[in-house]
Amino acid sequence: MRTLTIGLVGFDQVMALDLAGPADTFQLANDSLGGDSPAYRALVISAGGRSFATESRLRIAADTSFDDAPELDTIIVPGGASLRLDPEVVAPVASFLRSRAGRTRRMVSVCTGIYAYGAAGLLNGKQATTHWNHSQDVARRFPEVRLDCDSLYVRDGNYYSSAGITAGIDLALALVAEDFGERAALRVARQLVVYLKRAGGQAQFSEPLQFQMRALDRFQDLSQWMLGHLDGDLSVEALAERVGLGPRHFSREFRATFGLPPAAYVERLRLDEARRRLLGQVRSIDSVARAVGFASADGFRRAFARTFGLPPQEFRRRFQMRAQ
Repeated sequence: MRTLTIGLVGFDQVMALDLAGPADTFQLANDSLGGDSPAYRALVISAGGRSFATESRLRIAADTSFDDAPELDTIIVPGGASLRLDPEVVAPVASFLRSRAGRTRRMVSVCTGIYAYGAAGLLNGKQATTHWNHSQDVARRFPEVRLDCDSLYVRDGNYYSSAGITAGIDLALALVAEDFGERAALRVARQLVVYLKRAGGQAQFSEPLQFQMRALDRFQDLSQWMLGHLDGDLSVEALAERVGLGPRHFSREFRATFGLPPAAYVERLRLDEARRRLLGQVRSIDSVARAVGFASADGFRRAFARTFGLPPQEFRRRFQMRAQ
């Protein structure tokens, strides 16, 4: 087994998890795959080979410098405040990326690592993603990048980009699957206690998280209760009683807050949970439908296809990480 050398770019004010998450993923892949030689060799690379401090003030030692780094299979640029705010930090990183672009198999950004690729001009005309909170700034500063900020991660040719922070682990698992198969990536995911493979095409925000972000104080406890009772009575009358409002008043406030009537939002919560369960342990479509509160499997299949654009069986086939 040929060892793949991964270059992890470091700099002052890097986000520690953006760097450490992929690094640990590759090390766990080494442990899982075994063999006479490691599957991956991860090197931390910085300007001048200097150590650097993360945003949380952890100090990390570099293995080598931009000038002395060996040939690399993959380069990963994590995010960090200084890439967005300090030209003296981003300039050497961008220069390094330009010098290696033509001879590196994969060029990867995690979160706001996209700023270095944008400064290098390497994503012009390409599709990419980044942390939702910085999407407007990235679009303004790098208008030639085709930004898709709904996705967890995106591949365009040999350029890979991921959304905020933990999505870097999702992308690292996808790289392991690309290199050594989904079975290997699944073993690593289990070690990381990432029990669910989130497909790259899935949104950065789930419906429950969007609910919590928009909830008024009156509805905050309701949101958690609904998620724990998806197979129960979530009628307007039951929900209104729970928050101490009349059904008509409740419906008006709910729609004004969330932009959907309660019944439509309940369906989205149920479908989002169904999508999660379909990618977990193997269950029948009918049992998933019942577990999330659909009265019939046929009704569930129609609602799922209408919302996500494909039937649940096809969704599972495309996105579930199966042991091979």
